[in-house]
Amino acid sequence: MVSKIVSIKTLQRCVRQARQEGKNIVFTNGCFDILHAGHVRYLKKAKRTHRCLIVGLNSDRSIRRIKGLRRPIIPEKYRAELLAALACVDWITLFHEDTPYNLITAVQPDILVKGADWKGKGVVGEDVVRARGGRVEFIEYVAGLSTTEIIRKIKNKCR
Repeated sequence: MVSKIVSIKTLQRCVRQARQEGKNIVFTNGCFDILHAGHVRYLKKAKRTHRCLIVGLNSDRSIRRIKGLRRPIIPEKYRAELLAALACVDWITLFHEDTPYNLITAVQPDILVKGADWKGKGVVGEDVVRARGGRVEFIEYVAGLSTTEIIRKIKNKCR
């Protein structure tokens, strides 16, 4: 079986092949630090029929810059492995920047998916996707199921 965890160059080849097969290319990104039901629901909704789902995964050093030195909880290779185990995810690629803008530019997805909590905030890469006739979709956010919330609950129980 071919790995779902791929380099950008390999991902670009996979995307070309999927487009030749008439599939829409969907992109989402995130830290996915502690994989939970909210993530799984979100990714399953993003996938849907006739779509290939790409997950841009923040690298460990990217997360440290964004969320602080205590994160991530789970190292990137294990976060990628967990995502690859999900049937709804076609490919995962790591990015080291603070945003996935360069990755989105390289992949040129048809659809950019974010959680509904991003609505009205400006989504990184939406200009790239819209410029090629694509669109941004927002998926319902599951309240109380965020990694930050899970970490907070764990800390409170340990006090």
